[in-house]
This record gives sequence, C-alpha cells and structure tokens, in this order.
Amino acid sequence: MKKLLIVDDAAFMRLSIRSMLLKHEIEIVGEAANGVIAVAMYKELRPDVVTMDITMPEMSGLEALKAIRDFDPQAKVIMVSAMGQEGMVKEAIISGAKTFIVKPFKEEFFYQTLAKVLGI
Repeated sequence: MKKLLIVDDAAFMRLSIRSMLLKHEIEIVGEAANGVIAVAMYKELRPDVVTMDITMPEMSGLEALKAIRDFDPQAKVIMVSAMGQEGMVKEAIISGAKTFIVKPFKEEFFYQTLAKVLGI
C-alpha cells in the first residue's frame, strides 16, 4: 500500500483529502499543518508521496518542498494551490514538484493525479 503525507494548514482540506482516499489503496501516514512539521514528518515517515499546500504559516509549501527535495531528491511532492497562484506553481515545478492540483478539485481528478505520480 502506498503511503501519503497530507500537508495543508486548513484542517477541513486535510480531512477532505483523507476522506477522498479512504476507498483507495493509499495509507494516510500523517498530516501536517505547516512546512516545518511537514519536513520533520517526511524525514520520519518516508511517505511515497506528499500533497503540499503552497500558502502556509511558519514555512511555506515552496520552502518545505525544497527542504524535502534537499533531503530526498527522489521525493514525490504534488503541490495543491488555490486559483491565482500560477507563479508559485511554476516555481514549485522548477523546484522539483511532480505536478500540481488547483483548489477546488474534484475527487476523481485528485485520485487520478495521485495515481499517475505513484504509477498505480
């Protein structure tokens, strides 16, 4: 079973992603509300993929992406952004994000994107 770390400062978004994936063969190994926690959890849990919000307190998703990729250049991170953050999305892709999902998103699109990145 593939392991996922959910990173978003909005508890409702973390819950939404968790509930979307209950019926799929993906284990949620952790949730983080900011980039600082996300980097520490990545190092400890070594998930197969991370969904990463861009705008968060303490450490942004872009900063966390870079820290995770410095630690593990093979890390698979999917950036999750709100409309209007195209510039940040480009920077995330340049920094090593595998792809991005724009909020709000449909469950089917979210899972298809995750499956593609994971190769399942």
